[in-house]
Amino acid sequence: MTAKLIDGKEIARRVREEVTREVADFIAGGGRAPGLATVLIGEDPASEVYVRNKRRACVSAGMRDFHRRLPAESTQRNVEDVLDELAADSEVSGILLQLPVPGHLDAEALVARIPREKDVDGLTVENAGLLAQSRPGLRPCTPAGVMRLLDEYEVPLAGAEVVVVGRSVLVGRPMAQLLLARNATVTMCHSRTRELAQVVGRADVVIVAAGVPGLIGGDAVRADAVVVDVGIHRTADGLRGDVRFDEVAETASLVTPVPGGVGPMTIAMLLRNTLEAARWQQDPVLVSA
Repeated sequence: MTAKLIDGKEIARRVREEVTREVADFIAGGGRAPGLATVLIGEDPASEVYVRNKRRACVSAGMRDFHRRLPAESTQRNVEDVLDELAADSEVSGILLQLPVPGHLDAEALVARIPREKDVDGLTVENAGLLAQSRPGLRPCTPAGVMRLLDEYEVPLAGAEVVVVGRSVLVGRPMAQLLLARNATVTMCHSRTRELAQVVGRADVVIVAAGVPGLIGGDAVRADAVVVDVGIHRTADGLRGDVRFDEVAETASLVTPVPGGVGPMTIAMLLRNTLEAARWQQDPVLVSA
């Protein structure tokens, strides 16, 4: 292997430590402890694990945990009432609706109930619009985590050619917007992109968030490219990403492992968003300080 590993666990640890110190300073300065409300509907095992990890990280950072567990048969109105209650609660700084929700519920309509200033997942139309215009707002956690990783490893973005594989509203689209704001030249690829390997092969930086196991191999990555794998899949051979790691590691200069790359950054950036949300809501002066 010639590539250097991007250590997401270590960078996430640093972010969590930063947030923990800043939360303590915020409270010492007269602020109210940030509070994160997680809303989990049903009994999906993976979602339960994700939410439990988010809640533990929240408490560990000195924040308050306002968890709501709703039965799978909850109606749209039931969930809307809970979200409206949390939106009106001044103790709650951030609201996170764990996705996916049961199929009979309208997830987009539920996300829309979350005020943009409490939208710590950065998924509301309002926050997406602010991102598109490069205006301050809460950014989606996973793309923000990727940006932090690139910065920590001093990957130059201004003028760089970056290919983003995947166009989801959760990762691909906001990822492209964040990169554009840093003056990268961004190409977005998707399921209908022709000659995908050729397009990827031009890139200085490749960010893969397509949700397809092993989509990108070593033949598609140019020498010395930086490769960030956002995908994670459970297979018979264990966890793997959207990138064929062993192949890409022989060509790239930097690459994220799966697990231990992007994944830990998502929760770390959620904590960062929750603190920023608390600052904006409680004292605008603290934001400009």
